[in-house]
Amino acid sequence: MFIHEMTDQECRSALEEASVGRLGCARNDQPYVVPVYFGFDGKHIYGFTTVGQKIEWMRANAKVCLEIDERISEEQWTSVIVFGRYEELPDEPRYEAARMLAHEVLRLRPMWWEPAFMSDTHRDTSHSVVPVFYRIHICRMTGHRATADIGEVADAARLIEKEGWIENILRHIGLKN
Repeated sequence: MFIHEMTDQECRSALEEASVGRLGCARNDQPYVVPVYFGFDGKHIYGFTTVGQKIEWMRANAKVCLEIDERISEEQWTSVIVFGRYEELPDEPRYEAARMLAHEVLRLRPMWWEPAFMSDTHRDTSHSVVPVFYRIHICRMTGHRATADIGEVADAARLIEKEGWIENILRHIGLKN
């Protein structure tokens, strides 16, 4: 397996393709990681949720990170980590353009709004649900991509050709010496 560091553009392309990530935030030296739907416009990461633990924690400490990954196989995967700063986009005139952009970016993702409203805590209609749009300003990001090592692939191909694919599989699972 060959692991290489991704360029900034490769990281951005991976973010454009992804719609679910893991948002990390911290409060009082305690980390908290939660899966989130998000949208990416090439500059900011946008999210939508309701007031709860992650919003309370991000309001207290705006330093956040977002991790995305894609695993095709053990030898082929991508992982990107974004380090950034949380900014809430309240329903106020000065944030109107940013909220409209957030909505425009998010609506391209299926069911972008649903996780915020499907929680058990929100099914009790006696409580008011406060929607929150936010964005993450990207400070820096890193990414790694793994691909199969050409030498390993060639060796495996030679083994399969020499032994036959059934014998090779049996040998690898321990049923044949």
